[in-house]
Amino acid sequence: MTGRAPLPAAADVVVVGGGVMGVSAAFHLAEAGAQVLLLERDELGSGSTCRAAGGVRAQFSDPVNIALGLRSLAAFENFATRPGGEIDLAQHGYLFLLDDPADVAAFEASVTLQNGLGVPSRMLDVAEAKRLSPLIDTEGLLAAAYSPTDGHCTPEAVVQGYARAARGLGATIRRQCAVTGIDTVDGAIRAVRTDEGAVRTTTVICVAGAWSAAVGAMAGVDLPVRPLRRQILVTEAIPDLPPELPMTIDFGSSFYFHGEGAGLLMGMSDPDEQFGFHLSRTDSWLPRLGAAVSRRAPALTEVGIAHGWAGLYEITPDHNAVVGEAEGVSRFLYATGFSGHGFLQGPAIGEVLRDLVLHRDPVVDVSALDVRRFAEAAVRPEHNCV
Repeated sequence: MTGRAPLPAAADVVVVGGGVMGVSAAFHLAEAGAQVLLLERDELGSGSTCRAAGGVRAQFSDPVNIALGLRSLAAFENFATRPGGEIDLAQHGYLFLLDDPADVAAFEASVTLQNGLGVPSRMLDVAEAKRLSPLIDTEGLLAAAYSPTDGHCTPEAVVQGYARAARGLGATIRRQCAVTGIDTVDGAIRAVRTDEGAVRTTTVICVAGAWSAAVGAMAGVDLPVRPLRRQILVTEAIPDLPPELPMTIDFGSSFYFHGEGAGLLMGMSDPDEQFGFHLSRTDSWLPRLGAAVSRRAPALTEVGIAHGWAGLYEITPDHNAVVGEAEGVSRFLYATGFSGHGFLQGPAIGEVLRDLVLHRDPVVDVSALDVRRFAEAAVRPEHNCV
């Protein structure tokens, strides 16, 4: 791109990817005094982050995910102070609707684990769930799980808040700059090549989301991450919408909704979706969505659709993130494969990456998320996925 200052000749750390993980890592590293260069081939947040539903929660079944979610929730709550900015955080809770006895038992175990780690979640009866989310039809429901401090916020605002603060602390953030290669000598990183030239560095952080496998391959690191399209719709205005409607998830079907302006944001998974970088909207999933809406929130079948979009999940074999430092390449760090819960863990993962770069004990022990778990058959499936 013409008319721009050249890239710095060198940086302590090069962050590849300008979504929430990248800008969070850049902010926390710059705050710690590191010389940081963040490279984003498009616009900040233009990959998966700003196409997310914006949910934030700590209701997980894996203790590492609970800890990351809880720490990130605290960061979102204090975002106006550090790093600064309004993110429209609405802590109206997450409500999981359960219609299968096995899921009820699994969520009961999760709630016990969550409570032990400081999450104020609890199991609800069906009547309580209906009071919290009056749009639902309770037929077939057995129970629900709820945590009042979960909620949603605006992904774009989070990205811009971290980016603005990182720049203020001396980080260089370069948009519209594609990484084309990573140079290594004797198993150690020496430079990152871009379409604007090379930058000397000894440390790379890959936070490229669904594109992470390609970035890892540049350094000879295998990151088992594949892209999977998910689609979201936003309804027209709905009169008398409850002002504190929780994020409501029909767990059996994966249909979910939460307030978005004067309407609702809604979505669900599509089991027929094929892996690939598909970002166009299609109608093939709408009959399945319509059936789920008719069953669980029939009043919404009369509401018009205002707009929608498609984004990419970054899927690993066990639907849990890979976070760590490559064993055979010094120093290539990675945080990717969050399989739908990356945005909500972005603040804590930025801190973890800072600590790993600086050889500190991470604020959350993520050693169990190391990519080597797949070679060792030590998978960590997350039950509470949407």
